[in-house]
Amino acid sequence: MNIKRHYSLLLAMLLFTCSSPLWGATLYTGKGQPYPTIKTALDASRNGDTIIVKKGMYREGNLVVDKSICLLGVDMPVLDGELKYEILSVKSNDVTIKGFQLQHSGRATMSDPGAIKVYDAKNVLIEGNVLMDNYFGVYLQYATHCIVKNNFITASQKEEHESGNGIHCWKGDSLQIIGNRIAGHRDGIYFEFVTHSVIWRNISHHNLRYGLHFMFSNDDAYITNYFKNNGAGVAVMFTKRVTMMNNTFEENWGDAAYGLLFKELTDCYLSGNKFLRNTTGIFFDGSNRITIEHNTFRANGWGMRMQANCMDNIIKENNFIGNTFDVTTNGSLTLNHFSENYWDKYQGYDLDKDKTGDVPFHPLSLYAVIVEKNPPAMLLYQSFMVNLLDKSEKIMPSLTPENFVDNTPRMIPYKL
Repeated sequence: MNIKRHYSLLLAMLLFTCSSPLWGATLYTGKGQPYPTIKTALDASRNGDTIIVKKGMYREGNLVVDKSICLLGVDMPVLDGELKYEILSVKSNDVTIKGFQLQHSGRATMSDPGAIKVYDAKNVLIEGNVLMDNYFGVYLQYATHCIVKNNFITASQKEEHESGNGIHCWKGDSLQIIGNRIAGHRDGIYFEFVTHSVIWRNISHHNLRYGLHFMFSNDDAYITNYFKNNGAGVAVMFTKRVTMMNNTFEENWGDAAYGLLFKELTDCYLSGNKFLRNTTGIFFDGSNRITIEHNTFRANGWGMRMQANCMDNIIKENNFIGNTFDVTTNGSLTLNHFSENYWDKYQGYDLDKDKTGDVPFHPLSLYAVIVEKNPPAMLLYQSFMVNLLDKSEKIMPSLTPENFVDNTPRMIPYKL
């Protein structure tokens, strides 16, 4: 009896396979039913259904997902927007999109079409997709409790006005942006009015403007991301209570490029980050009450540029190694606190062998102040007269702020 049942089941599976088209969608509602297009499967679906899309090229214009369904691709089917359409528009809660290649979305500066755009929805999972040559990659609008995970997002536009952002989040809450690789867009990741969210383990490189750009987005965390060779680096603006840990900011070069730009930030925490070979490691403008500890600034033009409108920042237990200038400012009054940092330019001594220098270190050189106010003075870098002035200023500070000092400099670098 059992053998007959197995043979009957095998025969049914073979008949279903032979009757199914080579490409198309299978709507699974307890039993599989084939449809010639994704659109017809979407129209026939109900909440809780799964649509399995076979390998193939699909040019079906704009596909609207307005039910709580799971949309799964097998062998990476291609959804092509033909440079005309937004490809997938998600307008329902509890949607999963997984295993697709989405390419050639439409371009429109007024409507901002994307490969995948989520409209006022929650609990949407976008995972394991390849997005190529789209205006916006993933666009989350009024989204909550959504996850964008392990997607490959790339574009090849040459001008900022011709490209949207790789992952764009606007007015959202409790979002998770995890493990994505983004290149070639205007901004790799963009947050505006997004709260209580996390950006974790993403690689954002060779984007036209910023690898990460966010504004007015409080109470977020950015952890273990890698930002390399973006047009202007990373910008964090007009935001409170941000945590940034174990990120790498590397090779962001240019007159207006930074590893990390802080503008009008308050009550933030930075730890374990690496700033490597940038024009400026961190640029502070109007940023207050920020704790910066256990970070490495290596081989930058400026390790840290701190404008005079910054106060109550704590810079402690960091490594400053191989930078042209470790720190600089454009004012004469310093209201920030430096302590227990390692400075490779420190030439003091440690008689009691407690790994802390016995002589305070003034990290702000006279020449750094001159270059900050008169950039062409950089032409005199490493000249005999400039070196003499710098050494004289460190012994008897007269033009640099006297309280711009690390009273407990570290003798050996931290193992960060």
